[in-house]
Amino acid sequence: MATLKERIDADLKDAMRSKNELSTSVLRMLKSAIKYKEVEPGASALDDGGVLTVIGGLIKQRRDSIDQFKAGGRADMAEKEEAEISVLQNYLPKQLTADELAAEVQAAIAEVGAKSPKDMGAVMKNLSPKLQGKAEGRAISEAVKAQLAKLG
Repeated sequence: MATLKERIDADLKDAMRSKNELSTSVLRMLKSAIKYKEVEPGASALDDGGVLTVIGGLIKQRRDSIDQFKAGGRADMAEKEEAEISVLQNYLPKQLTADELAAEVQAAIAEVGAKSPKDMGAVMKNLSPKLQGKAEGRAISEAVKAQLAKLG
């Protein structure tokens, strides 16, 4: 199976051939962000996990932009950002449902032995690597907060 970077390259070529401007611009931006991460001092070529981290960061940036555009009354720009998110999400693994996320959080709380909201850091440290790319950090932290609040 091709690596994520190879898949992105192939999809970029297809988008350019089919003159799909949205996909072409998003994939070029993604390739640029990946390359930028790889040339940082002390960095090396990214594996699929590293690429997923970059994609997650770009999606988070887009979500923040959407909030700002909506607050500023720029629905047209918010729609453009949402379209970019949908292109980027094609490269993420299948996202967990709320129930699956809750089950993962419960398992992590039991594994860590968390007793109160003060243990959130330990639970997040346990969960984040397991759920990388499968759920957004914000969703994970909200689920952990909610379940720890029930304990404490």
